[in-house]
Amino acid sequence: MAHLGFACEPPPDVDTDDCLQEYSYLFNPDILKGKVAFITGGGSGIGFRIAEILMRHGCQCVIASRNLQRLTEAAKKLSAATGQRCLPLTLDVRQPQSIRAAVDEALREFEKIDILVNNAAGNFLCPASSLSFNAYKTVIEIDTLGTFNVSKVLYEKCLREHGGVIVNITATLSYRGQALQVHAGTAKAAIDAMTKHLAVEWGPQRIRVISLAPGPISGTEGYRRLGASRMESNYYQNIPLQRLGNKTEIAHSVLYLASPLSSYVTGTTLVVDGGCWMTSENSFPSLLDFWSTELKKDA
Repeated sequence: MAHLGFACEPPPDVDTDDCLQEYSYLFNPDILKGKVAFITGGGSGIGFRIAEILMRHGCQCVIASRNLQRLTEAAKKLSAATGQRCLPLTLDVRQPQSIRAAVDEALREFEKIDILVNNAAGNFLCPASSLSFNAYKTVIEIDTLGTFNVSKVLYEKCLREHGGVIVNITATLSYRGQALQVHAGTAKAAIDAMTKHLAVEWGPQRIRVISLAPGPISGTEGYRRLGASRMESNYYQNIPLQRLGNKTEIAHSVLYLASPLSSYVTGTTLVVDGGCWMTSENSFPSLLDFWSTELKKDA
């Protein structure tokens, strides 16, 4: 069994899209027994680890995105490591008809869905002055509209009748106006607002709706692409907990929100970032220099 430190020490994790080699249970291993989760963007990164941790606690999973090959490989790994069923399904969160088809297939397989994790997202660094109209629109469509689309389809087909939990993966970008992130920050702020509205409207149907805002998380495409690694030692020093988070920590937070332990939690955002958004550098000139350098590399 892996050893876990006290208070703010991270649990073991692996940077690749592979299952954990060992796992120590902090929650009851059967806390989600008999539940079914539907996770968008579940084939890689944070979504993959969320699926793994939920499955390790008795949950069966649907992982959905546009890349069926990646999903199929991920589902095999997840089932082998956890002993739970994992169904890979293709969908495009921007297209309600493809979502309906995927949800119908999931319901044929599992008969119900109890937990929705809206994790699909798109992001990149870009100053607003260089951001194309189409690039801005695409991020809004994937993040904000995609979250609404999947939530509404699941509500209509399952959650309205049976209740459940929706966890929206957002970000802290809008809290202070993060440089080079107007597209993603706007999209995630809208999702946080959506979380409140849906929590109010759908609460009477026994549906809880919560946002979870991760900070810089190691072993993710976002961390690799968004420039946090440009000066790692200095970057760590500006985070109150003096380190990056990892995917298992985000997955544990989703586990808490999806479980009966948070039965009276709805309409709010849980920030899981080690205090990063309050203290880390948000220098427009230095980020602009980084973006310019990366742009030249790709040219």
